[in-house]
Amino acid sequence: MKKTRKSPDTYLDSLPPDSVSPMKRLDRLISRIMKGQPRVLWEGVFWGGSTQAIIGYGELRQVRGKKTVEWFMVGLALQKNYFSLYVNAVADGKYLAHQYRTRLGRVKLGSASISFRRIEDVDLDVLAEIVTTARKQLA
Repeated sequence: MKKTRKSPDTYLDSLPPDSVSPMKRLDRLISRIMKGQPRVLWEGVFWGGSTQAIIGYGELRQVRGKKTVEWFMVGLALQKNYFSLYVNAVADGKYLAHQYRTRLGRVKLGSASISFRRIEDVDLDVLAEIVTTARKQLA
């Protein structure tokens, strides 16, 4: 995946009508907490080989071998059947999503991802806590 010059707002406006409102609500929540950090649309082939668009908030740079990799601290994506929040922050050796799993609601967890079918299925206050904790890890 790569950063694009496309506007995240234009991307949000282009989503299917039933997804625009929840995605914009999640975007406002994350943007408020990540204020002052870059908000960029990433597009391309994601893990597993699917083509995706993800709004990334904050910047991470990690050295892997001889290569420096750029990524986002928090990402928001709309998949075929669910909304996904990617939180690339770790505390005590675990991704934050796993530390909050019992409080999140009806979600599916990946390594760094929190996925849910409807915005009503997830506790938005707990999501805000996770994003706030991730934000504190950025310099």
